[in-house]
Amino acid sequence: MTGRTGPGSARVSHLEITKTNQDEDSMSRYSKPMALVLGMATLAAATPSHAEEPTYRERFRPQFHYTPAQNWMNDPNGLVYYQGEYHLFYQFNPFGNTWGNMSWGHAVSPDLLHWDELPVALLSDPEDPGADQEQYFSGGAVIDWNNSSGFGTLENPPMVAIYTSWFPNGKPAGAPCDEAHARAGLCLPPGSQVQSIAYSLDSGRSWTPYAQNPVINGWTHPSDVPNPREFRDPKVVWHEESQQWVMATVLATDHRVRFYGSANLKDWHFLSDFGPANATGGIWEVPDLFELPVDGDTDDTRWVLVVNLNPGAIAGGSGAQYFIGDFDGVEFRAENVYDDLPPAGVPFETFDGPGTYAERGWDATEDFFGLAPVDGTFPGQQEVSGYRGDGLANTFTAGDAPTGSLTSPPFTIDGFSHINLLVGGGRHPHDPAAGDGTVPDGELLFPGADFEGPDGITYAELGWTPSGVFVGEGPVRGGPWDPGYLGERHVQSYIGSDAAVGTLVSPLFQIGRDYINFVIGSGDHPYPDQATAVVLRVDGQVVRSATGKDDPTMDWVAWDVREFAGSYATIEIIDQNSGGWGHVSADHFFQSDAPALPRPTETTVSLLVDGEVVRTATGENSEQLHWASWNVDAFAGQEARIRILDKNEGSWGHILVDDIRFADEPVKRADWIDYGKDFYAVVSYENMPGGDRIWLGWMNNWNYANDIPTAPWRSAQSIPRDVGLRRTADGKVELVQTPIIEVAQLRRGPVFALDEQLVAEGQRLLNDKGARGKAVEITAEFEPGSATRFGLKLRVGDGEETLVGYDAELAELFVDRNQAQAADVDGFHPDFAGRHVSPLQLEDGILKLHILLDWSSVEVFAGDGSRVITDRIFPSDDSDRIALFAEGGDALLKSLRIQPLASIHKDASD
Repeated sequence: MTGRTGPGSARVSHLEITKTNQDEDSMSRYSKPMALVLGMATLAAATPSHAEEPTYRERFRPQFHYTPAQNWMNDPNGLVYYQGEYHLFYQFNPFGNTWGNMSWGHAVSPDLLHWDELPVALLSDPEDPGADQEQYFSGGAVIDWNNSSGFGTLENPPMVAIYTSWFPNGKPAGAPCDEAHARAGLCLPPGSQVQSIAYSLDSGRSWTPYAQNPVINGWTHPSDVPNPREFRDPKVVWHEESQQWVMATVLATDHRVRFYGSANLKDWHFLSDFGPANATGGIWEVPDLFELPVDGDTDDTRWVLVVNLNPGAIAGGSGAQYFIGDFDGVEFRAENVYDDLPPAGVPFETFDGPGTYAERGWDATEDFFGLAPVDGTFPGQQEVSGYRGDGLANTFTAGDAPTGSLTSPPFTIDGFSHINLLVGGGRHPHDPAAGDGTVPDGELLFPGADFEGPDGITYAELGWTPSGVFVGEGPVRGGPWDPGYLGERHVQSYIGSDAAVGTLVSPLFQIGRDYINFVIGSGDHPYPDQATAVVLRVDGQVVRSATGKDDPTMDWVAWDVREFAGSYATIEIIDQNSGGWGHVSADHFFQSDAPALPRPTETTVSLLVDGEVVRTATGENSEQLHWASWNVDAFAGQEARIRILDKNEGSWGHILVDDIRFADEPVKRADWIDYGKDFYAVVSYENMPGGDRIWLGWMNNWNYANDIPTAPWRSAQSIPRDVGLRRTADGKVELVQTPIIEVAQLRRGPVFALDEQLVAEGQRLLNDKGARGKAVEITAEFEPGSATRFGLKLRVGDGEETLVGYDAELAELFVDRNQAQAADVDGFHPDFAGRHVSPLQLEDGILKLHILLDWSSVEVFAGDGSRVITDRIFPSDDSDRIALFAEGGDALLKSLRIQPLASIHKDASD
């Protein structure tokens, strides 16, 4: 066997892909067979069986993205090609549909599309008596061709997995272990993360852990590991020039990538550290390291270092950044590190020096009246960092409870194109749908729907039918511990502890108005799995549901029930959860002809033009400030003000702002791999045929990962993507990614196509055959014309749509999923809805889009792959229309092609 890529026909390179039309005949360029492996294997015998068997036609089940048959999945791990198979290992919970019992799931594919799910590779079994319950966190896998490890032979080289072992209870489990004993190598304290290896001699079907694990123990290793409980995610590559294995790990909370070297995969020595650099708003995780040619020139190469982080990503929550530079076998040196200094500009407000807000010309309201900027951190607050100079605006004041606003003096937007500012604190974005707290007129659904009555009244006496914990109990009097109720009393299922479970069923009532409104709070556990929820039943069927936000504060929910006018219904309040936040609170069920809008809860800094919010930013639930930038070209010559708003009394209920500057260019924090909300833990394949580089990421976000409304599985992997480097017009090197060309084999008919035509201002639904679908590939080209915003609307239905478009005023690509949720899952998490954007300068004035739309995801590629937005969506099954749209004028559609894509699942068809 020659070379490190192993045998197999070469794939088409990234550069060839970008230069070739991806039509139905493109697959003829492949010499290797593309056998289709359809269907899924049964999980290992150790995996518990589930009553709900997967059909692969479940609502929201992706049809051409990998998902496990059932249970929780997160990061892709150990991506390696060997003997005609692409191996996909991944973080997996064999025992449930939320994070836990971290094991390595396993699937293989001949073509990166059709997957055969194999037994669990590395199983963490909580039922194993006396076990330390080692859990298997993220890592990589390699083929040890020269048998440097001694685990196999030259004829049968071992596949070696390198991963983080996590011992939540320590090792030995439950035994006392102080730092001195840990440093002496006698034990591992609870929560320790160490690096381990295992090997397979049968193509990954069975695994043997190395008897002398761990191979790197942060407590005892010669290199200093500041926090051995946050030391993880090894990715190993072979470095040809230094003839050694190189491991990249992360010191997660220190924002450092640590490199180690080894000759045999067992004995590792410290090489160097990289970081902190660029985005550091959250912990660093899941590094990757590889070399690529620039524009296909093998004499001009760069090394790419990938660093995932959570939170602090460009769209909020978890995401991924990349560094480009040189790696010499010891150190990585990046050429795209951005300092924390603002670009040249004119300071508008630095919050330095003496004087109250009012004395500085700012209008203060509520709890901020009479206050002044603070020099750093308030008592009781975590240490604030990242601000410049002596002071900053900090609304923590006497805790998270104070609320109010600070509004700057007016100024004219003249002579500058951007406003740059430092922002930190709570992540509570501006919500245009929020009201001012006013409740619409209406009437109770039935007597007792407001839970008011004399002391000692029971739920049964109010007309509700109780079971479980609610039997014999009654509404509770409210207090500061559970704000948001109306009147004096409300439902609270925390009776003695979270362990209590039960239900309350309302009397039958007739739906006679357009909306049912109520307030709900406490546990975030959506219906139906272990729910803490409120549901509406019509004819015995659940047609609407709502849950809390792991927050005692109750807020309004409005159900649009016009389709059920005249029907008889019941309300059911459900507590099926005995874990953390395993309770529900609710109050005041009434119907009205208007929706009760959510109360404002934002912690934001916004730009106001004519009193309207036109630009906004919020924190990342972090006391570290980071740069935000607003493009204000569209408002040139207009008068504006900046408003700092804190309307939140809960957790992270404050905002930090500093160093507001007028400038000619934006501040750049990092180079982002994906500008959407749902692309994390990206990692690439090793041992690829022809030396290609392909990666994929986890399509989820830690802000709401455990809550997405899917069963019996949760989470999906992205489409695999070809990765390359190209030189830009200004001489810099940037990363590009495109969907793998193998997607072509999924294409089916009929194909819908349009040639050049005007897109008039407004919306145009496409009606011809093939112009709709839930799993399609779309290519389109537009010219902006006179339109300010234009593009496509996907998954259009009754009040539902996902917008993919371009903002010509801001030079931004965007995906807007504010209306991308079906009514019965709308609001499953407050951080889901939103608009995600990427800067994009149009080449030759043309917007080129390549879109992959699946049953619950959209991946948008633009700028020849330099800009990507990946987002999950959860629309209704019958929302399958596609439309063109333009705002502010007319746009020109140059071309449009909509191609149905076949399901990768056995016996599935759309």
